[in-house]
Amino acid sequence: MTQPVESTVRYRGRFAPSPTGPLHLGSLLAAVGSYLEARSHGGEWLLRIEDLDPPREMAGAADGILRTLEAFGFEWDGPVEYQSRRLDRYRTALEKLKRAGQAYGCACTRKEIADSSVRGIDGPVYPGTCRTGLPAGREARAWRLRVTPGAYIHFDDAIQGPQQQDLEQQLGDFVLLRADGFFAYQLAVVVDDAEQGISHIVRGADLLDSTPRQIYLQSCLAYPQPKYAHLPVLVNTAGEKLSKQTRAPALITETATSELWQVLDMLGQMPPKGLLKASIADLWDWALPNWQLQRVPTAPVVVPTAQG
Repeated sequence: MTQPVESTVRYRGRFAPSPTGPLHLGSLLAAVGSYLEARSHGGEWLLRIEDLDPPREMAGAADGILRTLEAFGFEWDGPVEYQSRRLDRYRTALEKLKRAGQAYGCACTRKEIADSSVRGIDGPVYPGTCRTGLPAGREARAWRLRVTPGAYIHFDDAIQGPQQQDLEQQLGDFVLLRADGFFAYQLAVVVDDAEQGISHIVRGADLLDSTPRQIYLQSCLAYPQPKYAHLPVLVNTAGEKLSKQTRAPALITETATSELWQVLDMLGQMPPKGLLKASIADLWDWALPNWQLQRVPTAPVVVPTAQG
């Protein structure tokens, strides 16, 4: 495979799949976009397994993800990180927020929140029931981050353009530690990205609405803010995001070249059709020097019925 170009800019990207099943075409698109953007800047590309939610995980999925990435020619830097081995780091961050008065215990059930709140961008907007203390006779089920009034987040996404979100009005105080005892994705990913020195985050646009929460949490923890680029989401002909929930088929390593070619085409890179019969290494050798982020489309990309 072609070696990364030299650069004086310290670029560190990552790919962070959840082991809830095998990788599919949507996963491959996210991996390819983040990988090529990192390598084209002479940067590092880290691999993190986000195994933070055991009830949703599939036995053997983490190892299967690693084998698939290797078969598709990905080369990551350093050891693979696993969120399940970093719980003490999330606990430390939560305690810091508690001491600063930025996190508080919440006794509300989902039903109580749904009955007393308005709809936001990610479900009901938390009405602040426990902000000033737990109701008499109630114990904390979860821990939430206190969103200050007027918390208005805006950032420039390298693909999707200017973004803005009113956290207080559109989301409310969000969960850091869930009622089932598991740390929330928002806390874990912010801690991981900061401690791993991630400078650029390239991922799917389905996580675009999560970014303002992460930026706000970064400021609360005095972490640096990475730069963001959100790739188009792959959808089936019904307009549903290609995912394990919509029964997206697993990647087939025997046809790695054609699937990689297809993803490069979906990302607007216009790979030559002659490379469909090339080796996976030859396709990567073409993709790296020809990668152009500005060619990546912003809108969802429809996958033919046969794939989704």
